[in-house]
Amino acid sequence: MTITHDPVPGWTEPSAAARLQLLDRTTSVAMVGVSANPARPSNFVATYLLSSSAGFDVYFVNPMADEILGEPCYPTLADLPVVPDLVDVFRRSDDLPEVAEETIAVGAAAFWAQLGLWNVEAAQMASEAGLDVVMDRCLKIEHARFHGGLHRAGFDTGVIDSRRWRP
Repeated sequence: MTITHDPVPGWTEPSAAARLQLLDRTTSVAMVGVSANPARPSNFVATYLLSSSAGFDVYFVNPMADEILGEPCYPTLADLPVVPDLVDVFRRSDDLPEVAEETIAVGAAAFWAQLGLWNVEAAQMASEAGLDVVMDRCLKIEHARFHGGLHRAGFDTGVIDSRRWRP
């Protein structure tokens, strides 16, 4: 089944090669809407991004938390101690234009909306401001698929042969 989205005037979805280039030049990621709940996808992605294999400096933006996964949380993007290269958004699609405005205002280079998130206004706004824009894709999945960490189950098992691993 193919999911179709409303087109965004002036913006085309980046190719796999363009997404890889974006990830390769990204050193810092701000996660907006990250949750302290380990059952939430944002927490899983945060755990992955904090791993040394991902290689990113990760900052959390959540005004409802002081700390997540041992890292401080900031109320807004403007409160971060750095300008992030990429802003990864885990908020409702209706919230994306507001986050895009904040992303532009702080001077980030890329606006990334997670799986299931699509907003024409936000994409157009960020694109017109010169930002790289990715929507409806998971940053963890994209990073893992390009850097050898993706398996059918969504993670690298480390098993190379077809025999079951036994501890």
